[in-house]
Amino acid sequence: MRIVEPWIKVEKFDGKKIMKRIERACRTCYRSEGKITDDSYKKLLTNCINRGHESVLEHEKITVRIYDDVGSYKDLTRHRFASFSVESTRYCSYDKDKYGNEIAFMDPVYIEDKETYEIWKKTMQEIENGYIKMKELGASTDMVREILPHSTAAEYTMTANIREWKHILELRTTNHVHPSIRQVLIPLLKLFQEEMPEIFGDVEYDKEFNPKFYAKLTIEDEV
Repeated sequence: MRIVEPWIKVEKFDGKKIMKRIERACRTCYRSEGKITDDSYKKLLTNCINRGHESVLEHEKITVRIYDDVGSYKDLTRHRFASFSVESTRYCSYDKDKYGNEIAFMDPVYIEDKETYEIWKKTMQEIENGYIKMKELGASTDMVREILPHSTAAEYTMTANIREWKHILELRTTNHVHPSIRQVLIPLLKLFQEEMPEIFGDVEYDKEFNPKFYAKLTIEDEV
């Protein structure tokens, strides 16, 4: 059994270029392309968002790769206007060498009571033992996945346009959301706020959530 930490990898992007391309698309509506300057996108996008004219944000997209518990993607895949490719527990047989002959479980660091945490840890070990035993008895991966808990670690790739990212981050970074979601999405929101403040600067998030729980975020050429 391995206890692991979440992470999020973000495809390399240039926030200013994204916003300027959105501006150009938006100005098609008014045929005001001649008014484009180096920073004209700032006022235009702010005005669009204030008026609720957010459809222009759909012209650009960003892809991320997330490593978190399976419970997190069960929540995120409820969002209709995004694309997901998810590690399949039907085809990934964790008793194989490829996976280290063990199941990886996402560390619920927000369970701070020691006794409660130890009960969780013992339960995960018992689940892994049962998983391996079932496989030894000839059970298929379809069968053994039935005992995998929400804590099971999995990778998934997620792509959404900028408008949908804004909607997702408005909903999924508040204190009403499961901690495993906040772990990965608050760091992503903060990155977007730095890179595209005119679009994401007004998104409120749970500032009481301890930053020490934030997932590691990296920016990569490919995710």
